[in-house]
Amino acid sequence: MSKTTLLGILLAMAALSPFVGTVSLTLTDIMTSGTLSHRIFFELRLPRLLLAFMAGATLALSGLLFQTLFRNALMTPYTLGISSGAILGAGIGMKLGLGSVFLGIGAVSLFGFSGAVLTVLLLLYLSRYLQYDRNNSLLLLGIALSFFYTAALMILYFLSSAMETQMLIRYTMGSLATIGYTYPLIVGITTLLLLSVLHVKRYELHLFALSEEQARLKGVHSERLRLQLLLVASLSIGVLVSLTGPIGFVGLIVPHIVRRLYQKNIARLILPTFLVGGLFLVVCDGIARSISIGSDLPIGLVTALLGGPFFIYLILKQHH
Repeated sequence: MSKTTLLGILLAMAALSPFVGTVSLTLTDIMTSGTLSHRIFFELRLPRLLLAFMAGATLALSGLLFQTLFRNALMTPYTLGISSGAILGAGIGMKLGLGSVFLGIGAVSLFGFSGAVLTVLLLLYLSRYLQYDRNNSLLLLGIALSFFYTAALMILYFLSSAMETQMLIRYTMGSLATIGYTYPLIVGITTLLLLSVLHVKRYELHLFALSEEQARLKGVHSERLRLQLLLVASLSIGVLVSLTGPIGFVGLIVPHIVRRLYQKNIARLILPTFLVGGLFLVVCDGIARSISIGSDLPIGLVTALLGGPFFIYLILKQHH
């Protein structure tokens, strides 16, 4: 499949996405001000489309960055434990029964963001004591934190009521449900910040991807570059997960798809990754809403169901 064909399919499906759901909409209905269709489109469907695009772009860009910095094709934005910290924070917020809202953001989301930020700060603090093989050591620290957070989450499950457990399970499946433009705006700001930083640092990142030694010879401070980029990406992921819950597979498969289609250096893959990641999640969200089972299918399940087989297909095709 050519890159033009893939982008055309994704764009067409993404354009149809806001019209799909339990309530079918037509272009004529949504353009009539004051109607139910008009409100559904502009207050629910359009904000959700924007949130899905920005979320997919964040996950894809972060995946591309993590795979480049750690030189590991299986790295995802969640490997360092950022997602697990956000989930644990959100679980604590749910267990405390917090339902207050600050600037349109629920207290549970704020607790989730706090968990992600504390994880980032802890990783940065511990990284100061890593003297040798810092890449693998930082990766192992993230995995250890993930296991610790998972164990703490299991304790929360054990102590929670059936309703609290159900809420937490639904949160861990991911959701793009939103009303209004608060969430899309917040995620959009962090996504554009990540995109801007990667664009500014694209040539240094390209040198780093070729060889860490070559980057040093060109005057690139590789450790500082790694920490700066990891910090921005981790904070972007923390904001996203605190609002939507974890959405898997996007950060793993989209960078691989883009690499196989474009076959260019990392500096020229940033914008295509941004676009394909955003469109891919919009399409997945449209599929989730088109399956009528009484409520929307959790977006994390859809990305795993679609992404897993497609990723296997890509690997087998490459070795054929």
